[in-house]
Amino acid sequence: MDFKELVIQRESTRKYLDKPVEQEKIELIMEACRLAPSACNSQPWRFVVATDAEIKDKLAAASYGPLLRFNKFAKQAPVIVAIIGEKPNWLSRIGGNVKDKDFYLMDIGIVAEHFSLQAADLGLGSCMLGWFDEPAARKALDVPDHKRILLLITLGYPAKEKVRKKIRKSPGELWTLNRY
Repeated sequence: MDFKELVIQRESTRKYLDKPVEQEKIELIMEACRLAPSACNSQPWRFVVATDAEIKDKLAAASYGPLLRFNKFAKQAPVIVAIIGEKPNWLSRIGGNVKDKDFYLMDIGIVAEHFSLQAADLGLGSCMLGWFDEPAARKALDVPDHKRILLLITLGYPAKEKVRKKIRKSPGELWTLNRY
């Protein structure tokens, strides 16, 4: 599919088929992530791909917690991937300090979208989760306490075939030419 079709197709999937994701597709997604750009080629990320039912269920439980019940759909996903922030290289850190910008967080956003677009291109659905119990997720994946899990992403075959109509701001609300 062409790029416009791909961005129309890609949506946050919250209902999955009970069907495993093939290892080959996971590897293609991880390769797309490996090739993602980052500030000063820092690549400040590491992925943990959870396919084991017990580990995945612990991550799913960490994503919806006992009180607020967000993200209950995560339990349906056959795969949950954690993106762990790694220390950026020295040039990226210096640049971020000088410019007062968190380049590594921008990099995480870029690599997460590479993940989601490649998944959509392969006929898979995904959903980025920022709301989760990070200590519980770290424990489930044996991530050291000094590391941050910045996102969880659910992955699997969507249970529905029809893509939702995207509701977006008008072009005039999003961009202008030459001046704010």
